[in-house]
Amino acid sequence: MPAYLIQHPLEKRREDVLVEDPNLTLSFQGEWAVFSDAGGVCLAIPSAQQASIQRVDANDVAEPAARQAG
Repeated sequence: MPAYLIQHPLEKRREDVLVEDPNLTLSFQGEWAVFSDAGGVCLAIPSAQQASIQRVDANDVAEPAARQAG
């Protein structure tokens, strides 16, 4: 399941959030990071917030191990 960890700068760290959904997608539209699912846009973050977005789902972790084993 796609999952993303959104971390804000230290002064806003309490606003960090993990978003996950089977149909979650991330796109970049202008100055915005836009998360969508089957129902449409569910979260949009402006680049001015300087948030860090990292994909953290199980598929992301399994791929490097599979490449090393091959």
